[in-house]
Amino acid sequence: MMAKAVLTGLSEREAAHLLHDWSLWARDKQLPPAGDWRVWLILAGRGFGKTRTGAEWVRGLAVSGRAGRLALVGETAADARDVMVEGESGLLACCPPWARPRYEPSRRRVTWPNGAVATCFSADDPDQLRGPQFDAAWADEIAKWRHEAAWDNLMLGLRLGADPRCVATTTPKPRRWLTRLMADPRTTVTRGATRENAANLAPAFLEQILARYDGTRLGRQEIEGEYLTDTPGALWTRAMVEAVRVSAAAVPELARIVVAVDPAVTSGEASDETGIVVAGRDGAGGFWVLEDLSARVSPDLWARTAVAAFSRHRADAVVCEVNQGGDLVVATLRTVDPTLPVRAVRASRGKRLRAEPVAALYEQRRVRHAGAFAALEDQMTGYTGAAGEPSPDRLDALVWALSDLMSGAGPAESREFLI
Repeated sequence: MMAKAVLTGLSEREAAHLLHDWSLWARDKQLPPAGDWRVWLILAGRGFGKTRTGAEWVRGLAVSGRAGRLALVGETAADARDVMVEGESGLLACCPPWARPRYEPSRRRVTWPNGAVATCFSADDPDQLRGPQFDAAWADEIAKWRHEAAWDNLMLGLRLGADPRCVATTTPKPRRWLTRLMADPRTTVTRGATRENAANLAPAFLEQILARYDGTRLGRQEIEGEYLTDTPGALWTRAMVEAVRVSAAAVPELARIVVAVDPAVTSGEASDETGIVVAGRDGAGGFWVLEDLSARVSPDLWARTAVAAFSRHRADAVVCEVNQGGDLVVATLRTVDPTLPVRAVRASRGKRLRAEPVAALYEQRRVRHAGAFAALEDQMTGYTGAAGEPSPDRLDALVWALSDLMSGAGPAESREFLI
């Protein structure tokens, strides 16, 4: 009754200020932790309130003047715009009318009346983050970022002011570099579940997702916010991959080397990556993964990347999958080098069936990784072949490379075969 009387007695202006006072409405886990941290990592289930937490943290720094140059980094440019800035829980929605910033989409910039500026970046383009400097950053859905370099470049640019900090908000997914970030003593981790924000979620939503996913592995990750490192049903585990890692200096003389290409048919922001993996076989029957050059690039650029790798490693052939592009795939490579020895391969079985013999080589410890290939290894340990999973283009290229090396095809052969 006393609270009701107090609220009833507020003026319209006082009520508006109360409504936008985040410290009154936030749950404890949504408020910045105490202590000397560099990164506040929020690992939480869907609907926990991660986006609102990140937006309010940025708003507080900008309005108070504690940060003048801020970075907003989304998985893609569309995510930075549609979720972090214009979303229901984004920056524009949580700012009060009297302190609302100006958003200029063409400049990817949000500017507050006091001069504080937040600039939007896409983690899909790590080079965007080379050069700019910040005293604060909000990185969203980092477990979905395709390029670890985007995180590295963001951290290298976080160098203004006396205490530069970053909030990283994400639903957890196993990523090797994310595991290292969690173990860093300068990282403070907040964990949370969907249920904790039940008061702000539609009851039907909670009832539906809990009925369907509660207790499952997907539910533990997406609802409970657990960080699960191994994926049941995947052909590789983290331990299997770590067990075969050696330094590049350990690579012996190789009897055969191939560059395998799993081409994407388009090259836009939402396109699949083109998988490009270099691998070899030694005289004792061991296999060596030498490079992962996969990227989301144009056909001309992936062809040039593959030809350059062929030359650099003095490879015997380029192995390319032609299910989607057909003769055009081979023609694209030969526009760069007309004499390139190309072996076309066509899939006749599902991805998982093709991958199983390659996984067996790893179990037998007959494959070595000459270095760390984080994105490739994430695909290896996360792919199960279940319906709806994203296409594992790097893994596909690895399978093509090792399958070719297992097949016994001679260096000069250029033929089509089915696997």
